[in-house]
Amino acid sequence: MVAVGTLATLVVAALASLFMAWAIGAGSSGSTPFAPAVGANAISVMRAGFVVGLLGFAGAILQGANVTNAVGTELIGGVTLTVTAAVVALLTAAILVALGVFAGYPIATAFTVTGAVVGVGLAMGGDPAWAKYQQIVTLWVLVPFVGGGASYATARALRSERFSETATVPVLAGIVGVLVANMEFAGLGTDGSSASLARASAVGLAGTGFGESVWFVASVLFAGVVAAAIVGRWMRTDPTRGQRRFLLVLGGLVAFSAGGSQVGLAIGPLVPLLDAVTVPLVALLVGGGVGLLAGSWTGAPRMIKALAQDYSSLGPRRSIAAMIPSFAIAQTAVALGVPVSFNEIIVSAIIGSGFAAGGSGVSKQKMVYTVLAWVGSLVLAFGLSYGVFTLVSSVLSV
Repeated sequence: MVAVGTLATLVVAALASLFMAWAIGAGSSGSTPFAPAVGANAISVMRAGFVVGLLGFAGAILQGANVTNAVGTELIGGVTLTVTAAVVALLTAAILVALGVFAGYPIATAFTVTGAVVGVGLAMGGDPAWAKYQQIVTLWVLVPFVGGGASYATARALRSERFSETATVPVLAGIVGVLVANMEFAGLGTDGSSASLARASAVGLAGTGFGESVWFVASVLFAGVVAAAIVGRWMRTDPTRGQRRFLLVLGGLVAFSAGGSQVGLAIGPLVPLLDAVTVPLVALLVGGGVGLLAGSWTGAPRMIKALAQDYSSLGPRRSIAAMIPSFAIAQTAVALGVPVSFNEIIVSAIIGSGFAAGGSGVSKQKMVYTVLAWVGSLVLAFGLSYGVFTLVSSVLSV
């Protein structure tokens, strides 16, 4: 039986988590996936906000467990987050992200939540999780170079007169198909764990005369060929319309991946509290997904417009070049259980594809402000959460 006081505090923590999920849905996970598509006039701002909300909700349920557990249990050692610590971390991060949404600047949610959780954890007397920090920082540092570089190279290939778009775009679609085949989903494993579509197919077909490894490779190749064939048909029928269709598919995949990654930033701090109440992790994922959905429908259009128009005026080719590496990086982060900023991923890719066209339409002033906002959000979230938790703890102990 949970005491009334404890239950009330847990309700406050849950509301703080829901607010955080709304802020994320209105900001990074809701705005970034379809920003290039909106910039390419492939979909309207309001429709993009609606679709990204639904896909983010699905991604939260099917792919959200890894990052959720990492945020809740792997960012600090030696202590377990208390209800008060969770509330302070979530409110600090959510307020900073919400301020970014209303100001029109994309605050990096992963930076903010990570800084807030580490701040309260150290204020509790916990030990730094240096190995996890190294993994996180490595990915954060590599994202602009890998994502921006891959986007630049892809955009250059699509713009080159040596390659026909009717051949290049289907090849890129085949690569995306291979990535999709390797996406892991909850419940596909033989023991109810997560597994990829290709792995689940290989396990099911392993007894038909070939080994599991053979069927795995065959499944991955099949997915790539089918994707290339479908997009190839679109391109032969109407190249312009085919590019926009492919771009919308990419936006959907990134939106799904955003839900799987970003929901953990909202509900991760609640994971250590599950011992106090009998609540399964999937219930937290559903609740976080609902928060993302609400944020995407109510707050995302403003940020979608800011990203699509302020950073670069993208055409379909540069948008495709931006979305493919964004999808690959997002799924890598989900698989590793590393909190990653979708603003950083998408903005880096948009800039890379923009420079492939000579830098036209890329706002360098906006770039500088955005980088400063990313770094500042991490430092500010850490400092505020550490200070607020220390103050609250001293007041409660009196």
